[in-house]
Amino acid sequence: MTKAIRIQKPGAAGVLKWVEVEVGNPGPKEVRVRHTAVGLNYIDIYHRSGLYPLPSYPAALGMEGAGVIEAVGRSVRDLKVGQRVAYATLPLGSYCEVRLIAADRVVPVPAGVSDEIAAAVMLKGMTAEYLIRRTYRVGKNDTILAHAAAGGVGTILCQWAKHLGATVIGTVGSAKKAKMARALGCDHVIDYTRQDVAKRVRRITRGAGVPVVFDGVGKATFHGSIDSLAPRGLMVCYGNASGPAPEIDTHLLGHKGSLYLTRPSLVTYTATRSELLASARSLFKVIAAGHVKVAVSASYALKDAGRAQRALERRKTTGSTVLIP
Repeated sequence: MTKAIRIQKPGAAGVLKWVEVEVGNPGPKEVRVRHTAVGLNYIDIYHRSGLYPLPSYPAALGMEGAGVIEAVGRSVRDLKVGQRVAYATLPLGSYCEVRLIAADRVVPVPAGVSDEIAAAVMLKGMTAEYLIRRTYRVGKNDTILAHAAAGGVGTILCQWAKHLGATVIGTVGSAKKAKMARALGCDHVIDYTRQDVAKRVRRITRGAGVPVVFDGVGKATFHGSIDSLAPRGLMVCYGNASGPAPEIDTHLLGHKGSLYLTRPSLVTYTATRSELLASARSLFKVIAAGHVKVAVSASYALKDAGRAQRALERRKTTGSTVLIP
């Protein structure tokens, strides 16, 4: 027997329970991983709360983890016992000490990247990768707007975009986070609790607006994001930290300048094994080169995942948080 977090119903953080579970041997195309670190992400709260409904209960939580392979299925050829691996994928279940997972969903962790960094960066880092390299290919002539610049995805996205030569406008929710965003390389920082984001963006861009907005906040920033875009600009709504983004009349997109709107997901952008490996390699490469620095700003015992989620919900965190089994 081993231990894991389970929930019996959706709700507040108190529904998370630390229970005993049984984990068997891997199937032909599976591996059994003993976690050394588990990533904490806002999507975990969406699943726990019911914003993203789960198919049945009791339910597992967590999409991201790192650890060591304990056993491999008979058809697995490219992974071996004792190998360090990480993942960010469905099905849910990383909030545990040991789990079974499809072998084609895990990636090797290179030397020089710790398990804690790997667990902290897979979901957020590969999200940043697809956002700025594939959803919109950021280049040196771009001025971009990135919300929650001091958050998990934001800290990676802003550094990476700056490395690519972009001018980065980052938004934050406090003076402390503004200081952090500047240290990450943001050229301009906007406190969206005190300033009108769209007006500031227009001033910074001399009225032009930006070609792309990366918005993981949702409800609180959505309309300001739309109003910050240049004609034919792209609104990338990839998260709902403040609540779901409002429904939109498509006529508004035309009225605001023939805008584009997309709601991408990591699952889609890493659907194939080759896409997954390419995304992870790109991520580990910029980390190894020092272009993107990842700070694990807090860690909690896995059994205390509820405390960690409350801190994340209350926006008391910066950078990445990991759970330690």
